[in-house]
Amino acid sequence: NVSLNGQRIGSLETITPPLQLALPVPAGALRAGENRLTISRPPSPLLDDIVISEIAWIPQPRHAVLGAARLTVNVTDADTGEPLPCRLTWTDPAGTLMPLQADRTASLAIRTGVVYTGNGGATFSSVPGTYTLYASRGFEYSVATATVTLAAGDHPTVTLQLRREVPTPGLIAADTHIHTLTHSRHGDATIDERMLTIAGEGIELAVATDHNHHADYSEPARRQGVAAHFLPVVGNEVSTKAGHFNAFPVPPGGPVPDATLTDWTHLLQHIRSVTGARVITLNHPRDVHQNFTPFGPANFDVATGRLRDLDALDLDAIEVVTSAAMQSDVMLLYRDWFALLNHGYRVAAIGASDTHHVSEFILGQSRTYVASDARTPTEIDLDAVCTSFKQGRLLVSFGLLTQLTVDDRYHVGDLATGLGATLRVTAQVLGPSWINADRIELYANGLKIREEAIPPSNRVEKARVTWTLPRPKHDVHLVAIASGPGVEAPFWDIPRPYQPASKTFTPRVIGSTNPIWIDADEDGRFSSAREYARRIIAHAAVTGRDLSTLLPDYDEAVALQARALAGLAK
Repeated sequence: NVSLNGQRIGSLETITPPLQLALPVPAGALRAGENRLTISRPPSPLLDDIVISEIAWIPQPRHAVLGAARLTVNVTDADTGEPLPCRLTWTDPAGTLMPLQADRTASLAIRTGVVYTGNGGATFSSVPGTYTLYASRGFEYSVATATVTLAAGDHPTVTLQLRREVPTPGLIAADTHIHTLTHSRHGDATIDERMLTIAGEGIELAVATDHNHHADYSEPARRQGVAAHFLPVVGNEVSTKAGHFNAFPVPPGGPVPDATLTDWTHLLQHIRSVTGARVITLNHPRDVHQNFTPFGPANFDVATGRLRDLDALDLDAIEVVTSAAMQSDVMLLYRDWFALLNHGYRVAAIGASDTHHVSEFILGQSRTYVASDARTPTEIDLDAVCTSFKQGRLLVSFGLLTQLTVDDRYHVGDLATGLGATLRVTAQVLGPSWINADRIELYANGLKIREEAIPPSNRVEKARVTWTLPRPKHDVHLVAIASGPGVEAPFWDIPRPYQPASKTFTPRVIGSTNPIWIDADEDGRFSSAREYARRIIAHAAVTGRDLSTLLPDYDEAVALQARALAGLAK
C-alpha cells in the first residue's frame, strides 16, 4: 500500500520486471511543511521483497502528464496481412515498464507498460521520451520491436508485423487454468479483459476455471470481437481444503460441486457425477492452500508415488508446470509425476498458467498442446480434445515444444508393441527465434538414460536427436524433456516462484512430452514398475530366492517399488 500523510493513494504492482508506477495525488493530500510517504506491506503470510529506486512528485494531473504524447500501433500477420490480436509491451531503453493511458472506451486491456488488443490496433499516450515497443503473441510467434521517440504533442503511427514461427500441425494450444476478477473475485483481469489476453497470447482452447463457479466465455468473446480466435470451454476450479481440481467441460448453468468434501475418492466421484466433466486435473500439487499440500509429505511418498493410500486415482492429469505458481526447482513436479506413473497411476502431465491477472502472470505462458485434427479454433471437436486428455496425447510447453517418436511410427500416448532388439527414439525440439534450448533429456521410468547438449540458435528447430537403444528388459514409459535459459525480456518475463523454497532462482524454459508406453515384454499391455515389483516378490516367495538376487534384472524404478512393497525401504 502507498499512502501520503496517512491517506492511501494506491498500491505497488506485485510483478517481477522493473516498472515506473504513476500514482495520482488527490487534491489537498499535500500539506505545508513535512509530508510523509509510506509504503507498507499488508499483513500476509506471503511477503514479497520490494525494490524502490526513485520517487518523484510532478505537480501536474496524472492524465495531463501521461497524455502529453500519443502513439497509434497497428500489428498485422506478416503472411496474410490481417490484423492480429497481440500484446504490446512499452518500456524505456533499459527495459523498465513505463506508464501509459488510453481512452477508457477503447477495447483494450491496459496495465503499466502493457496493452492487449483484440484486433492488432491500439492508440495510447505516454510521457514524452524514447521508448522500446514490443509486439508479441505468445510462444508460437515472432516478436517485433521498434524504437519510438515521442515529443510533446506528437501522434505518430507505428506498423509492426508478426510471423507464426513454430509449426503445430495436428495440435491446438490450450490453457486449462484461467481466472477472472469478475468471478474469482481476486486478481485484476475482468472477464472482458480476459478475452483480449486469451486472443493476444494465441491460445486456441481456453478453459474458464474460476473458483467454484461455472463461467462461460462465449458472450464476452463475441462482445470483444475475438470469438473466431479461440474455443471457450466452461470449466470450474473446484477449490477445497484438500486441493484444487479443474473440471471441464461442464454445463454453464449446471450444479456446482460441493467444495467442502475432502476425501479424494468421494470428491472426484462427486465432481464427475454432478458436473458430467470428462476431464479432471489436479492443480499446482506442491502449493500450500489452507495448510494443505496435495504432494506434501503427509499425503504423498515422493519415492514410490504412493498417494494417500489410494489404489485408484480418478484424475486425468496433473499440472507439472504452472507459470503463475512456479517451483524453485522446475523438475520437482516432473519427479513427482514419474513417481505416480511408476506406482501405476495413469495420469497425464499438463502445463497451464493459473493467471488471475492481465500482465502480472502471462496467460498461456505455460500451456498444453493437445492432439487435434482441427485447422482453426472454430473446428475444434471438444469430444476429441477430451479423448486426447484421456489418452495422454499432450505436450507440455513453457517456451519449448518437444516431440518424441519410437521407430518412426509410435507417438506420444501410443503403446509401442512388436518391437525389435533395438529402438530408434527420435526427439525434436522447437521454439521461436527469441528462445534458446541447451539440453534434451530422455527418461525411462523417470530415470535419465540419455542427454544431449543443444547449441544456442535462433532457428525454430532447436534440435533433432536420434538415439538407438536396446529394447528394455521390461516395460518402461519414455518421456523427453528439453530445457533452456529463462526469458528475461519484459514481453515474456518468467515470474519468480509463487512459494519459493530458496532465495536463489534460475529461470528455465521447458518443453516435455507425455509418455510413449514401451511394451517390452510383448504381452500387449503396459505394466508399471509397481506391477513388476509385485511379480518379483511373488516369484521370490514361490522360489524361496532372496529378493536382492532378482532385482539386477530390473531398473531402479522397479527395484525401489519392490523394496518398498517388501518393507525394506521407506
